[in-house]
Amino acid sequence: MRAPVLTFTPNGIYCPAGDFHIDPWGRVDRALITHGHSDHARAGHARYLATAAAAPVIRHRLGAIELDTIAYGERRRIGDATVSFHPAGHVPGSAQIRVEVGGEVCVASGDYKTEPDGLCEPFEPVRCHSFITESTFGLPVFRWRPQAEVAAELNQWWRDCAQAGVTPLLGAYSFGKAQRLLAMLDPAIGPILTHGAVENTNAVLRAQGLRLPETVQVTPETRATDHPGALVLAPPSALGSTWVRRFGAVSTGFASGWMQLRGIRRRRSVDRGFVVSDHADWDGLNAAIAATGAENVFVTHGYTEIFSRWLTERGLNAGIVKTEFRGEAAEDDAA
Repeated sequence: MRAPVLTFTPNGIYCPAGDFHIDPWGRVDRALITHGHSDHARAGHARYLATAAAAPVIRHRLGAIELDTIAYGERRRIGDATVSFHPAGHVPGSAQIRVEVGGEVCVASGDYKTEPDGLCEPFEPVRCHSFITESTFGLPVFRWRPQAEVAAELNQWWRDCAQAGVTPLLGAYSFGKAQRLLAMLDPAIGPILTHGAVENTNAVLRAQGLRLPETVQVTPETRATDHPGALVLAPPSALGSTWVRRFGAVSTGFASGWMQLRGIRRRRSVDRGFVVSDHADWDGLNAAIAATGAENVFVTHGYTEIFSRWLTERGLNAGIVKTEFRGEAAEDDAA
C-alpha cells in the first residue's frame, strides 16, 4: 500500500517523503509556509520556505529566521517529494502548496480567496488527487457581493462622516485586509490615517513594490483637527481603546466576512459593518474544489462538519482535519 503524500500529526500537516511540515504549529526542522498570518507562520522552526512575495512580511513578523524563497510555479525537490507554490489569492504572497510523490499529487490550500481583488496574486486552481481546503465561511449564507459595490458603500460612509464632522474609524487586520481596504478607498475624499501596526506593514509591502495610496501614520501628537475629512484605518483592537480619543467624535466601522451575520455585527458594537473577506465564500469554496478535480477533500478550520458532509453528499471522499488555524476569526484581530 502506498504511503500517503501528506499526513496529519500533532505538529500539523506533514510530508513523510520530504520530511517537512506545511504551516506547522509545533516546532519542526523544515516548515513550508503558505503566508504570513500568525496562525500559519510561527516562530521557532529551524528552516522556512515561502514565496519570494511572502518573505518580507514573514521576516518582518518573525525576525532573524533561516528563510529560503521560491517563485510561484517553480518546482523544487525536497527528499523524495517535489513541491511547488501557487497563488492562493488570500493576501500578497499567499500560496497553495502542491506536493507530488510518485505521481500522486496533494495540494494544501492554506487560506484562499477566488475573487480577484486587484491587490494580491489571483487564485489559480491546481489539479490534484487530494485537496486540503479551509472552510472558514463554509455555509450557504456566506456569499460575497462584488468588491466594487462594497467599495462604493465604504466611500459613501466616509463622505457622510466628513460632511457630519465626525471621523470614520475603520477596523481591519493589519496585514492583508488593511491593504485591500486601502486599495478600495478613494483618496480624493480626504487623507487616510493609519495605526502604527498598519503603517509598519504598509512600509514592508511598499518596499517590495506594492502600490498603495498615500497614508499618514497616527502619532501621539495627531489630532482630528489637523486632518479634516480624514478616515482612520486601525486594527480592530484599537476601536475600543483609549487610542481613539484623540479623534473626538467618531463613527466606527468594521470590515470582515463575519459582518454578514447580524449577531456578530451587534456584538462588535460598531456603527457600520462592511462585508469584506480575504477568504472564499460558499460559492468560491465549491468552485475551487471542483476545479482541482480532487477525489479526496480534507476540510480544515471553519464549518468543517457541515461542509464535509455537503461534499460527501456530492460524491467526494471528504474528511475533517483538526488544526490550530483560525481562519478569519469572528472575535479577534484576525477578522
